[in-house]
Order: sequence, then C-alpha cells, then structure tokens
Amino acid sequence: MEDSIFTKIIKHELPCHKVYEDELTIAIIPLYPIAVGHVLVIPKVQVDQFFDLDDKNYQALMLTVKKVAKRMKKVLQTKRIGLQVIGVDVPHCHVHVIAFNTVDEYRQAADESVPVNHQKLSNMASRLAF
Repeated sequence: MEDSIFTKIIKHELPCHKVYEDELTIAIIPLYPIAVGHVLVIPKVQVDQFFDLDDKNYQALMLTVKKVAKRMKKVLQTKRIGLQVIGVDVPHCHVHVIAFNTVDEYRQAADESVPVNHQKLSNMASRLAF
C-alpha cells in the first residue's frame, strides 16, 4: 500500500500543525478546518477503515480522541464537541474532532477554495497543544 498523506506526516516527510502525539496516535489541525476547533486524530498504523484497526490501535485512537475533545472543550469552551468518521478523503483511518455551538457549524463543509493560512493553523495548534 502506498503511504497516505497522514503516513507521510507521521514519518516527518510532510509538515503539520500538531496538537498531540504519543506512541500510537497523532492529532493535527487539518489544512481546511470546518470550525475554529477542528482536529484530526490519526492512528500511526495505516489502515483504510477504522474497523480494520486491531483492538490496541482502536483503543489508543479513541483514548486520544477523548483527550483531544476534553482539551478542546477546556480551551475553546464551545457548547459541544462532535466527532465525524467519514472515511472517504484519505485512505487512512482518522477521526474529526469538531468544536461547535450550533448544528450548522458542525455540518458545514470545509472551504478548500481559500488559501491555507499556516499562521492561523499554527496559532490554533499552539492553543490546543498538550
């Protein structure tokens, strides 16, 4: 299997705006966030679907999702933190953790027509990092 963009990030072949990392997972700000608080939590093992993860990596993924969600709630103080497991953009399992106040904020699509603002993404990663 060819390395996904996430595997290339994990291998430090591509840069990212990292929020958290441990032995089995990494959490990063996506290039096109749908909300001020939007983090991708990614297992370091590359599998296409979340249910393809072995139990150890699945549990590690979900524990990191929980840690990231709690951190986002504390820092951003939004009404809700939601999760999305979409599985169509990148053939590497990942969970979107999204801070929001309204359902419309949660359901909005990323606007990939705007230039990536790395300074803004870096600032958010710094705020959420732990």
